[in-house]
Amino acid sequence: MNLLPQDVLMMLKLALSVPDNWTYDKVAYELGMSPSMAHSAVKRSAQARLYDVSRKRPRRKALEEFLIHGVKYAYPPDIGTVTRGIPTAFASPLLRNEFAQGSSEVDVYVWPHPEGEQRGIELSPLYSSVPEIARRDQALYAALGLLDAIRIGRARERQLAEKLLLEMLSNAAA
Repeated sequence: MNLLPQDVLMMLKLALSVPDNWTYDKVAYELGMSPSMAHSAVKRSAQARLYDVSRKRPRRKALEEFLIHGVKYAYPPDIGTVTRGIPTAFASPLLRNEFAQGSSEVDVYVWPHPEGEQRGIELSPLYSSVPEIARRDQALYAALGLLDAIRIGRARERQLAEKLLLEMLSNAAA
């Protein structure tokens, strides 16, 4: 059984902001998937040792290792043409001020979305509901933007994104 992109999304959500008494229905709704998809995501994640069934929480160290070292290989992004969307990667909330960006839309990556506030190069989101999630869940949006920077960035960009993502996950676990 292979991990799917929605499994990573589910583990990020559970690692960042979900209380111990979460339900599949509630988290599935927040992530734009069905409860059965959420259940399957947890099952696959447990099989991959990214999720601790007894604690009902992701295994933080294993998840961190996979996010930093595995996601970019398992789910390489598709890069498209210029479109309107929601800023991601180096244009996402936590990184937009860290790297010099020109005024051109070709310096910005976006998840396509008709109500997006910026034009830029289309970057396929990890999962289809990610642009909508970004509009509602700022913590998950920030983490997914960092994950995209890890997926497409050069060494310096990846290192900063990795550092910020690890800090975010560590603070959420505290």
